[in-house]
Amino acid sequence: MTRVQVAGKWLGEGAPCYVVAEAGANHNRDLGIARQLIDAAAEAGVDAVKFQTYSAETLYSKKTPKFKYLEEQGSNVSTHDLLKSIELPRQWHAELAEYCTKHNVVFFSSPFDMRAVDELAELDVPLFKIASFEIVDLPLIRHVASKGKPIVISTGMANLAEIEDAIAVCRSAGNDQVILLQCASLYPAPARLINLRSMDTMRMAFRCPVGLSDHTPGINVAVGAAARGAAMLEKHYTLDRTMKGPDHPFAIEPDELAAMVRGIREVTEALGDGQKRGPSPEEGEEMYRLARRSLIAACRIPAGTVIARDMLTVKRPGFGIRPKDLELVIGRRAKVDIDEDDVVTWELI
Repeated sequence: MTRVQVAGKWLGEGAPCYVVAEAGANHNRDLGIARQLIDAAAEAGVDAVKFQTYSAETLYSKKTPKFKYLEEQGSNVSTHDLLKSIELPRQWHAELAEYCTKHNVVFFSSPFDMRAVDELAELDVPLFKIASFEIVDLPLIRHVASKGKPIVISTGMANLAEIEDAIAVCRSAGNDQVILLQCASLYPAPARLINLRSMDTMRMAFRCPVGLSDHTPGINVAVGAAARGAAMLEKHYTLDRTMKGPDHPFAIEPDELAAMVRGIREVTEALGDGQKRGPSPEEGEEMYRLARRSLIAACRIPAGTVIARDMLTVKRPGFGIRPKDLELVIGRRAKVDIDEDDVVTWELI
């Protein structure tokens, strides 16, 4: 499917870029902060706010080595314990969904276990998200696909065969509403690893909407992805990058989120339909008539005079005879007196 519908909005071919504000774990297990994140996203004009639903016990072995990037942030606890400290309380789901509805943004979440899938399905979320690291968990993807909702799949670190496996599982469950996101699974990710052109490759290979899950600092890459035709753009955000937590340092703040949305909306509007036409009505009213060039009298030409080449020049405005017709004018006679700098039209010769 080259287009997928989410909560009444189309994503994909011919549709505007769908912007997802990724709250992730930046709620810090504080419901007030979670609400403020939704406030900021709604004010910025995003389409949806996404959280993450996992339990440390079902996500990481307690024997998992520490991640280097987390150690560099100053974390001295195990990966399991860190995730335990920031996991989203599942009883928040309904309240956050209702709060999003009041703010006219879509609520959804990335489920990381079967129970999370079922709990989100009970809320009738309009779409699901599979994180890059879970693309190899085909039983999880199959269970998500069985809910019949659009499925966003991040493809960080995945090759085409792994993406094909994930899509095949979705389709075997009777669900072809797949949206693929290019992603570099580093936090933050350098721009040189983003490879926006791979969106084109996935779009051609799998015939589905393709976008970007962006972990780069700032908003330039995100806006660039929209300019390249991304169907969806997902970006981590926070209320304050100095807050404690693993995802805050590489996230953008509310003013940057608003600027990103403005940029995406502007470049999406600027993409157009690809047809090369003549002047728009707005251009034709003035610019086409006055700023283009046409034939102008280089001197006074009395009525009856045979017009020679040196009697004509090419200047603005553009409502006279077109410069390409110069040879058709030479040798003709002036029908009336033509003053120097007059615009030469067919009626005058």
